[in-house]
Amino acid sequence: MESKTPIVEIEHVNKSYRRGTHIIPVLLDITLDIVGGEFLALMGPSGSGKSTLLNLVAALDKVDNGRIRVGGIDITGLTESELAVWRSVNVGFIFQFYNLIPVLTAFENVELPLLLTSLSRRKRHEHVELALQVVNLESRMDHYPAQLSGGEQQRVAIARAIVTDPTILVADEPTGDLDRVSAEEILDLMDRLNRESHKTIIMVTHDPRAAKKAHTIRYLDKGILNNVHPEAAP
Repeated sequence: MESKTPIVEIEHVNKSYRRGTHIIPVLLDITLDIVGGEFLALMGPSGSGKSTLLNLVAALDKVDNGRIRVGGIDITGLTESELAVWRSVNVGFIFQFYNLIPVLTAFENVELPLLLTSLSRRKRHEHVELALQVVNLESRMDHYPAQLSGGEQQRVAIARAIVTDPTILVADEPTGDLDRVSAEEILDLMDRLNRESHKTIIMVTHDPRAAKKAHTIRYLDKGILNNVHPEAAP
């Protein structure tokens, strides 16, 4: 870990959803600090609120009450337009199903987040090439997603996530659609990004093997955050 200073501060956060006339609580009074350079795994059964918490930290959704600060900025107080700008600079997203655009090459997919910046075309290309080198895919930059394996597509997605040098990386089941060998390659890459580039990573996973790559594992069960697996609690 690179720092003891919290880069993500979650304070007494609650979140629920409405289904018809019913209110379904998802997260209950969540408080959590994540220090800079941490690699945190969130585990728990389906429906426990893992992805909801990840989406709140990434500002893809809003809390009912409570506060979330990332890099000292209270994101719960930002407007939608401010959040869009904030996300483009501060959050790198890694999804289970890659979310690549089929008609764009690997290079063009990685370049997409940079189109929202003021970088020149030459600078954008330098950033993209560097990101593809980090994931060892510079030789495949002109290939389309359909021409790449699942593991290669996820590496393109990781290059896209890091190309803006974001404050945090959020990964939602990043190995869930991969075979075991490809999954290990992706986990090794994420581990290297954490150790060598000091990236702060928050990963949702069902896979204990994936969670072992993290420094810290926290468990969500019925919207409550625990330090230990609920089944191991006394």
